[in-house]
Amino acid sequence: MELKPGLSALVTGGAAGIGKALSLALAEKGVFVTIVDFSEEKGKEAVSLVQKENSRFHENLEFPSAIFVKCNVTNPRDVTSLFEKHVATYGGLDICINSAGISNPVPFHKDKTDGTKTWRHTININLVALIDCTRHAIRTMKTLKKSGVIINLGSFAGLIPSDLIPIYSSSKGGVVMFTRSLAGYKRQGIRANVLCPDVVRTEMGEKLDPKSVSLMGGFVPMEMVVKGAFELITDESKAGACLWVSNHKGLEYWPNPTEESKYTASYSSRSNKISFQAPLSSQLPQNFKKLVVHSFSHHFRDATHVISAPLRLPLESDQVVLKVIYAGVNAGDVNYSAGRYFQGNKKDISSLLPADAGFEAVGIVAAVGDSVRNLKVGTPAAIMGFGCYAEFMKVSSKHILPIPRPDPEVVALLTSGLTASIALEKVGQMKSGQVVLVTAAAGGTGQFAVQLAKLEGNKVVATCGGKEKATLLKELGVDRVIDYKTEDVKTALKEFPKGVDIVYECVGGNMFDLCLNALAIRGRLVVIGMISQYQGKNGWMPLNYPGLVEKLLAKSQTVAGFVMTHYSYLCKEHLIRLSQLYSSGKLKIVLDPKRFSGLDSVADAVEYLHSGKSSGKVSTSS
Repeated sequence: MELKPGLSALVTGGAAGIGKALSLALAEKGVFVTIVDFSEEKGKEAVSLVQKENSRFHENLEFPSAIFVKCNVTNPRDVTSLFEKHVATYGGLDICINSAGISNPVPFHKDKTDGTKTWRHTININLVALIDCTRHAIRTMKTLKKSGVIINLGSFAGLIPSDLIPIYSSSKGGVVMFTRSLAGYKRQGIRANVLCPDVVRTEMGEKLDPKSVSLMGGFVPMEMVVKGAFELITDESKAGACLWVSNHKGLEYWPNPTEESKYTASYSSRSNKISFQAPLSSQLPQNFKKLVVHSFSHHFRDATHVISAPLRLPLESDQVVLKVIYAGVNAGDVNYSAGRYFQGNKKDISSLLPADAGFEAVGIVAAVGDSVRNLKVGTPAAIMGFGCYAEFMKVSSKHILPIPRPDPEVVALLTSGLTASIALEKVGQMKSGQVVLVTAAAGGTGQFAVQLAKLEGNKVVATCGGKEKATLLKELGVDRVIDYKTEDVKTALKEFPKGVDIVYECVGGNMFDLCLNALAIRGRLVVIGMISQYQGKNGWMPLNYPGLVEKLLAKSQTVAGFVMTHYSYLCKEHLIRLSQLYSSGKLKIVLDPKRFSGLDSVADAVEYLHSGKSSGKVSTSS
């Protein structure tokens, strides 16, 4: 999310300490702020400072650029009213920072009370209230159908146990695990992250033993805390992330790969033994589930079922076991289940059954063979190949692509992103200053095609079906959106009398005809699919195109097909490029908000994709 004037933020504990510093830093960007605190005096003082900062961006407003709301965050009614007041004032909620927190006033083992005003109160404010505020923030963002970011304040004490402050440490540890468990909301446009600074010079921090602070490298500068928070807000790839802020290592995401690898199984093919550095629950199972095609049919559900298969060991020396976390859903899944991708095989294709289904996945390397040197247990990795609808995959290490994190966004970059990148560059020969038409542009691959065309400096035209999809495409920078549900595509394309230079086409049928007729002199039409024809009971029935040769010859036009497997040698190069664009914020990844979990949901996901209701990349989680 780009921090810019006009956004609104709600900050609990915003009248002092880190909350106040973040409120002022947001105001310096022109963000409207609701400061939430129990201290009315400090709250009004903070609001005055925030409004002063905001005055550089906003003049003659009909509403205040900052407001104070006195709130007991442990009171559910107060919290409900708080969020209602913020939305009523600013019309939305872009950022929620839950910074309210206290230390435990009495060592809990010396506490002779029932803890209502001491250790129970600490947990209620630091953890229970934070959960409640997070819940309200998510509900608000979902109700308004707007993306948003939630930053929860944890602490170093939530990462490393401290016998000096066990209550505070346990409450912040809960904040860390709670927030990391919210990563899945990213698929609905909501990103929750947790910020864990070492000791900061605040009223709470000043109470700590100076020797302990010194051993930790001194107080962490508030500027570093603000920098960490802003990184979590602006980096679209961060969801469920935990950022540790310290003088020793600066900004470090936790757990790091070394720590993460402690919770996976390692395997040695030489000794034929599995060693475990983790609880029993993380051991490699003897059997795993996978989805297979048992009979050929364009009805994916009828053609497939889930089976249990043995995870056969030992591994060959160059093999790895990948634990699948997310698998991508593709339009071509129905072609695979119908046997269309086996037609060139000289064998009777029925002899190839059962066939493992699924084309792409991301996960964690769970075991490696003896000769594997570039991968280790715990490495996040991606793969493209048959058999990705499974809990585990045993594959050659050469097919594994290491990735920073096993997120669903990476799944989107695989078949969908790579198809757009390679097809436009190599087949479409795309350069700047052209008119590029993308069909089904709000889908898994279309979203990348329109963005890559814009990044190259082109005018982009896109077709879609529905108001929400049209809005999404406008947000992605499309110059002319054609919603075929509200306007005639043929008529709309007449707005380009010289025609379009490149067509990225995946619908087929009548849409293909319209695109071909709209192609400019020396234009190139790249066929990456024909989804409108995939589920016909007669399969890929050849269509007649009388006069096609004459038409292409008259305008020196090109119609070319694209299948990823024929360009697999370019995948690594283009994946690195796409990842860099995404990490830098130049490329957005849209994930369909509908969630599918477990192998039993794959058929539902495939049918949903073909229903025309999906927007962005559809995937399933294990």
